[in-house]
Amino acid sequence: MFSIIIPTLNNKNYLELCINSIKKNSKFSHQIIPHVNIGSDGTIKYLKDSNIEYTITEYNAGICEGMNRAAKKSKYDYILYAHDDFYFCPRWDEVLLEEVKKIPHNNFYLSGIMMNNGPLKFDCGNSLEDFDEKKLLENFEKYNHYDFQGSTWAPHLIHRDLWEKVGGFSEEYFPGTGSDPDLNMKLWKEGVRIFKGINNFKVYHFGSIVTRRYKDHPTIKTESGSRGGKIFLLKWGITINFFKNFFLKSDKLYDGNLCKPKITPVYLLKYIFCKLYYVYIRFIYNFNNQIKLK
Repeated sequence: MFSIIIPTLNNKNYLELCINSIKKNSKFSHQIIPHVNIGSDGTIKYLKDSNIEYTITEYNAGICEGMNRAAKKSKYDYILYAHDDFYFCPRWDEVLLEEVKKIPHNNFYLSGIMMNNGPLKFDCGNSLEDFDEKKLLENFEKYNHYDFQGSTWAPHLIHRDLWEKVGGFSEEYFPGTGSDPDLNMKLWKEGVRIFKGINNFKVYHFGSIVTRRYKDHPTIKTESGSRGGKIFLLKWGITINFFKNFFLKSDKLYDGNLCKPKITPVYLLKYIFCKLYYVYIRFIYNFNNQIKLK
């Protein structure tokens, strides 16, 4: 049905919960392909013992390279990107398949909605130690948002042909910040106008477990701060927020296919700001040279 790609970095226990939730709460059978960064915590043994295929780098390749490597092993038409600290709620794949069947073509980007660390605030624990699975399963359907324009970035689903056409994630965004809106922009340039967040496709998100664990680590980098935003600006000429607000209409109630943004006074003012910020980052802050040094 779906090829589910899960980048992971020494996060075996959360990855195991994530995979178990997919197996437990899915109606259909799916291909699960983690990309293992480093994997010195027993992740590889767990995957081998569970007969789960995977890709691996002995270094931290980050989200983008990891996704691109693992996606090459996908055997189904649809690629789903997930974090390793997600718990997939029941009916997630039924809901997603129903949405796919409504669309008579493959030019779409569908995403789910995150509970706890995301738009739906429902606390069932912030770690494995205090996670209340029973509470989540008994109550997740009571907490709702709405189907919305744009994306929560992950989890997301796109057709494999479209993924390959745009080259997957852009690896210059290592370790990952900025790569999601960049993918959305590449899809926009290819004519995709369906960017839909689905209320009933719910995952519980513990919230950047790996990033918190490796904060300030001397060699393992999991967060790039504002660097991704600067790369996006220099690449596309506008900021991520501008793209989200005027192109994707992020978080607005979903009302069908998007169209080109209307040129309003507010649009023009924000656009001018983007161009001034571009000049500052490109020529005064001299960000291009800083990228080369990294």
